[in-house]
Amino acid sequence: MSRQIKTMLIDDLQSRLGEARDMLVVDCSKLDAITANKWRLDMRSKSISALTVKNSIARNALGRLGVGGLEDILAGPSTLVWGGEDVVALSKEITAWARQCDQLKIKGASVEGQGLDADGVVALSKSPGRAELIGQIAGLLLSPGAQLAGALQGPGGKLAGCLKAISENED
Repeated sequence: MSRQIKTMLIDDLQSRLGEARDMLVVDCSKLDAITANKWRLDMRSKSISALTVKNSIARNALGRLGVGGLEDILAGPSTLVWGGEDVVALSKEITAWARQCDQLKIKGASVEGQGLDADGVVALSKSPGRAELIGQIAGLLLSPGAQLAGALQGPGGKLAGCLKAISENED
């Protein structure tokens, strides 16, 4: 392959990745055509992109983008998978598909510039996603305020009830 064609392929891969820096690498080469089509359609419906790449082109393009941790993983048939809500949601989707379909193999991932092996991706899929974490943090932040409001309203409500009962008895 000529140097110009390699440069064009690297530029194309960089443009397809855009701002994505967290991605998974899977081996989907053993999927039959129907299963592969279902998998790709399901990924597309969830705004997840999958691209089968030549390893040397991918290493070069990812190196230029500053994505690390995939050098050892990019060997043999490789498909880059990125997108979705966040990297946890992405790992949950891919892990669910890998459980359904034995031919889809998780090879690893790059998360925040660090490489993960297949077991690390499975562990990541079990952690809470971005929306769940925000909900947990909001609950923790609101909890002391709710307890304080309840403590203030409890005795105040009793006092108001007593005063109302006294005023009704005087009439």
